[in-house]
Amino acid sequence: MRRVIAGVGLAVCLAVAAPSALARVDAQAATQAPVSVQLLAINDYHGNIEPPGGTLFGQPAGGAEYLATHIAALKAQNPNSIVVAAGDLIGASPLASALFHDEPSIETLNEAGLQVASIGNHEFDEGKDELLRMQRGGCHPKDGCQDGDPFEGSDFDYLAANVEVQVTAAQRTAYTKALAAYTKARAAYTKAVARYKQRLKTKRTACTRNPRSAACKRKVTAPRRFTRKRPAAPTAKPLFPATKVITTGGIKVGFIGMTLEGTPTIVTPSGVAGLRFLDEADTANKYAAELKKQEVNTIVVLIHEGGLQTGGLSDCTGMSGAIVDIVNRMSSDIDVVISGHTHTQYICTIGSKLVTSANSFGRVVTDIDLTVESTTGRVVTKTAMNTIVPRTIAKDAEETAIVEKYKRLSAPLANRVIGSISSDITRTQTLAGESALGDVIADSQLAATRDAAKGSAVIAFMNPGGIRTDLLASQISGGEQVGQVTYGEAFTVQPFGNSLVTMTLTGQQIDTLLEQQWSGGNAAAPRILQVSNGFTYTWDATKPNTDRVNIADIRLNGQAISATASYRVTVNSFMAEGGDNFLVLRDGTSRLGGEVDLDALTAYFGTSSPVPPGPRNRITRVN
Repeated sequence: MRRVIAGVGLAVCLAVAAPSALARVDAQAATQAPVSVQLLAINDYHGNIEPPGGTLFGQPAGGAEYLATHIAALKAQNPNSIVVAAGDLIGASPLASALFHDEPSIETLNEAGLQVASIGNHEFDEGKDELLRMQRGGCHPKDGCQDGDPFEGSDFDYLAANVEVQVTAAQRTAYTKALAAYTKARAAYTKAVARYKQRLKTKRTACTRNPRSAACKRKVTAPRRFTRKRPAAPTAKPLFPATKVITTGGIKVGFIGMTLEGTPTIVTPSGVAGLRFLDEADTANKYAAELKKQEVNTIVVLIHEGGLQTGGLSDCTGMSGAIVDIVNRMSSDIDVVISGHTHTQYICTIGSKLVTSANSFGRVVTDIDLTVESTTGRVVTKTAMNTIVPRTIAKDAEETAIVEKYKRLSAPLANRVIGSISSDITRTQTLAGESALGDVIADSQLAATRDAAKGSAVIAFMNPGGIRTDLLASQISGGEQVGQVTYGEAFTVQPFGNSLVTMTLTGQQIDTLLEQQWSGGNAAAPRILQVSNGFTYTWDATKPNTDRVNIADIRLNGQAISATASYRVTVNSFMAEGGDNFLVLRDGTSRLGGEVDLDALTAYFGTSSPVPPGPRNRITRVN
């Protein structure tokens, strides 16, 4: 009987204890259950507050009103969502945003719920002070707050781990003066202390000899204590914070934001003056280690550098480009790399890291899901997919109000018809690297500078990166007819506001310029210059990248150029300062500044419409 009674007693005891015990087990399980963290990423928005032209994978996509709705729908799937971006949110923007210094871009991204972003090269188009205004708010010093409302700045945080503000000459001069003053004051204090000690010694001697003497009674005052601090030497400082930690679902997620190290080569010198750009992988590894010390174990890099792939929306087919090497050099502490710059979409695994990019212009959002251990904060699994922003969903009402306001303000200028085209004129390149739109733009710049009073140019070169979109006959942005081109459409093609510069180059320098399309800073990603009518050349793809053009094959109006002869050449002001690694242009002489490149294009349309597509027969590739 004893055993039976004991057994019954145990059963009763268990029955009584079970509810609290199970509660403890459930609570423990809850605290140890993994947490799902969602990252929603965009890149290269470029102020496309209105739906951009064309389609993506056969589908109309993008526009701030749809982007905000799409992000909200994705966020509704996970309470632990963070919205992020990888640079170039502003700059090279359509007129509706650019006319207002990209304040509309920032306002629409605020409304979409963006929380943290890396800077990109185009964030520097108007210089660091203007970029700081984008973050902090305030009216533009020249023509700000045109809508009558104050600009509040970005609600999200910009990060720039690899951008430092260098010490200026004025700071060094001020430091030298301050140090000299400190040294002088310190020396004077040292002398005063020595005099005090000597006087004190003299007094003590006098008192020993005659306590009633005047020398013994003389007061000796100690010098005031020296409290002046040695001035600190000026040092480089971050332009923006390097990192940001966001806690969601109890998980600390650390973000490191960077732009590409090569930013100075693709931005006008004035835009990056006084700044230093550091190696991306080294910088990421440095700050990843710092985040680890703060017990942040989920680490995401936002980087405005990217790659190319040939597959579909969420593929990684034939992945190439600068991002591959950068990621391969990154620490294993880093879990995810969200990239941009190349306006390409991909979902890749490089080493142990998930690497993503979301095309451009707000047409794609990358939906990233991280499963994170709740106890350690370490990522267990990571997956992602790119999602197109459709125009079949409802518009966000707040975004609509923003977009309509700036469309209304910009409409008188944007909708002005400047000419017409006979058919689509696109950036699509031949195997040689020539595009129909590149031909047209180069021709417009030659036409603008051919007269003696404007430079006597005989050749014009245009960098392909400065041609931002196609001209489509069917695109209707205002009330124009099919085939007509508006100022706003032309602006979207050439939004940078570069001026034309005509200079003298020798034939040998022109040959060097062409070789620089594949060599030096362009070796990894060649840039084929677009050329004006009358200028032709042939290049051989099998030759070394410093010797692909034979100067004998360079012709102007059918005649071979001479290595020693001089030629008047027109380029834009960005190129004239060595932009896009065309360094030989810095050596051009007898420079003459001209009109803005967009003005040259609009004038060309005014005199040459309907403008046909360029012939694409000026550059020949062999092998």
